[in-house]
Amino acid sequence: MTYNETLTAVLGVRVGHWHDAVARTGCTVILLPDAGAVTSGLILGPSPGSRESALLSPEKTVDLAHALVLTGGSAFGLAAADGVMRWLEARGVGYVTPGGIVPIVPAAVIYDLTSGNASVRPTAADGETAAARASADPVEEGAVGAGTGAMVGKIAGFEGAQRSGLGSALMRVRGALVGAIAISNAVGDIVDPATGTIVAGCGLGTDPEAVLAQFAPPNGVNTTLVAVVTDAPLTKAQANALSLSAHIGIARVTRPSHTVFDGDTAYVATTALGPLVELGALSVAVQEVVARALLRGVRAVQAPSQ
Repeated sequence: MTYNETLTAVLGVRVGHWHDAVARTGCTVILLPDAGAVTSGLILGPSPGSRESALLSPEKTVDLAHALVLTGGSAFGLAAADGVMRWLEARGVGYVTPGGIVPIVPAAVIYDLTSGNASVRPTAADGETAAARASADPVEEGAVGAGTGAMVGKIAGFEGAQRSGLGSALMRVRGALVGAIAISNAVGDIVDPATGTIVAGCGLGTDPEAVLAQFAPPNGVNTTLVAVVTDAPLTKAQANALSLSAHIGIARVTRPSHTVFDGDTAYVATTALGPLVELGALSVAVQEVVARALLRGVRAVQAPSQ
């Protein structure tokens, strides 16, 4: 039996990828329980690309999402969510409205148009394919799905950047599970907080003077995407609070993080199938699991056979 230490260890969650390894783009679909999952999120930075973002605010009346989409292709890639909606609708999954089933599928993008073939972007058909492939198997990591064309370390431009990827991690906290999928396409380098060493990037991230001296990243093409799912019951406001913890996890391993050139997005959802856990403990777990997922993503690209 395969030991699962990724997001899909959370009961009711399935993950599927589609990617084009030559064009270096793709999408990743996170299917939530058919009944929906209380979901919120937080977008920081002036360069995001997203869909259904306003709906995730705690004061909005729609609490449940049925899937999350992380995708490449810049704003074009948001089309992948159309295919996921179509796939869910065909299975009767979504809100029942007078005009039919309406699945709620928040989506967020990274800019990967300069990584491979800019004319190839995830489409609705590709999103539908990723949804159809979704399973509860351990999440495939590295240059897969939405992480296929990810790059980090664009502090001084594209020339010094290195490949990143998609990573997933899991933590157990007081009987509950907290899992994450994360993709870094950041301006900054990825740093192991345990050692202070740069894991991927241009090598400037841990030296603030060097960053300031050479800081000239491309604008509008840098994003870190995070999706966290727990089985600990949460209100929508609590999920929103934990999405800030997810951003703290990004900051722990990204140097510099959350610059004015980044558009970082974090989602938090709950299946509510596990034990009730104090919010403070969950906030610590979310920070840690996001940091671990980001590190796993870049390391999986560096050593795909391990």
